[in-house]
Amino acid sequence: LVSSSVQDIIQTHLSKYGTLKNLPDKVAIHINDTHPALAIPELMRILLDECGFSWDEAWDITTRTVAYTNHTVMSEALEVWPEDLFRSLLPRIYQIVVEINKRTCAVLAVKTNQNMEKVSNMAVISYGMVKMANLSVIGSHSVNGVSKLHSDILKDTVFNDFYSVY
Repeated sequence: LVSSSVQDIIQTHLSKYGTLKNLPDKVAIHINDTHPALAIPELMRILLDECGFSWDEAWDITTRTVAYTNHTVMSEALEVWPEDLFRSLLPRIYQIVVEINKRTCAVLAVKTNQNMEKVSNMAVISYGMVKMANLSVIGSHSVNGVSKLHSDILKDTVFNDFYSVY
């Protein structure tokens, strides 16, 4: 469903504007909790594989297009997928998520003074799991909770490492 939705957004946008360079100015993809988090690597896949954008251009378009609303403050309730299952079901998306993770972890290592525990907590892939909430935070230009209080709790607890770094 995420793939078909993102493909439809791209086709509609291209038919109207003839370019995707202005996508973030005309379109907002809202990730309402982590279930549609795969919109991030799917948009990257289309921009990279079908439209010929470089990684940096595709990432810029993606992160300026996507916004994330989190619905839970319980870290144990955040959606995670076993890495082996993810890799076998979604091989190209997995490759893109691995690259997102690699690049993000390199930046985070510098920003945290090589605090690898913090980097691991913020990584998309760690300890054999793909963390959809982290993917959602990393791939979005805006992150919030369902209320101001919820957003404040997220900053203080679940996403405190992200909040302190970014």
